[in-house]
Amino acid sequence: MFFAVNMLNNWAFAFDISVPVHIILRSFGSVSTMAAGWLKGKRYSRLQVFSVALLTVGVVVAAWADAKGKGKSMSTSKLDLTSPSFEAGLLVLLLAQLLSAYMGVYVQEIYEAHGKHWHENLFYSHFLSLPLFLPLSSTLQRQYHRLTLSPPLQLPSSLTAPLPSALATTLAKTPTSVAMLMLNAVTQLLCISGVNLLSANTSAVTVTIVLNVRKLVSFMFSIWLFGNKLSGQMLFGAALVFGAGALYGWETSVGIKRREGGRKSVESANGRARKEL
Repeated sequence: MFFAVNMLNNWAFAFDISVPVHIILRSFGSVSTMAAGWLKGKRYSRLQVFSVALLTVGVVVAAWADAKGKGKSMSTSKLDLTSPSFEAGLLVLLLAQLLSAYMGVYVQEIYEAHGKHWHENLFYSHFLSLPLFLPLSSTLQRQYHRLTLSPPLQLPSSLTAPLPSALATTLAKTPTSVAMLMLNAVTQLLCISGVNLLSANTSAVTVTIVLNVRKLVSFMFSIWLFGNKLSGQMLFGAALVFGAGALYGWETSVGIKRREGGRKSVESANGRARKEL
């Protein structure tokens, strides 16, 4: 399931889905995760439901603005999965979000039943996914070969001077794209480790909401670094998405404080009752 979710999220780029819209649409995960949690018997406050509904509106506004900017219709009556169409990309991302929602609730149940051993979950979810890449080995080899054809990495002398000569020589011979791939792997490791640690200590919905904050950073980097052009409607949709995430986080923190206060009151009342006995 972990393998399928990540492959679908990456496959969406093969369709007419831009990086900013990909980030915004993946924020829809909080809605599907809340729905999956509700089906499992979990309950949420009205403000939490409202914030997720507001997030959904933001997702729809952003998706509509992107399709309109590209002169495409949102209708799926003429959907052709064999062409790189925007509508097909939406369906791929929707399937990924549904699987991700179920996986999030399932992982939460595992932590509750067997303990919060997030290191084990991190290891096995990646290790057991490796054999699934075997059918894609030829494609991966071709893509890696293309990376090796990039120019050598060029670093300022001020950075390479303090390094050992062997390491500096290796870096100078490393293709730029390969170095970027290694750097991306390191940042992905830090990210997924934080996500697993967070999921072991909070609910699945809270995890998806917190990830929206990270997506905001990625969203802004996508604009500034890659020159993506965004319309006013798309920016409005993004503001709704991330604003709703902040609202949900605030309501959740208030709810935790209320539960802690209620628990302390009960414990205090029980203590007084025992003293009277």
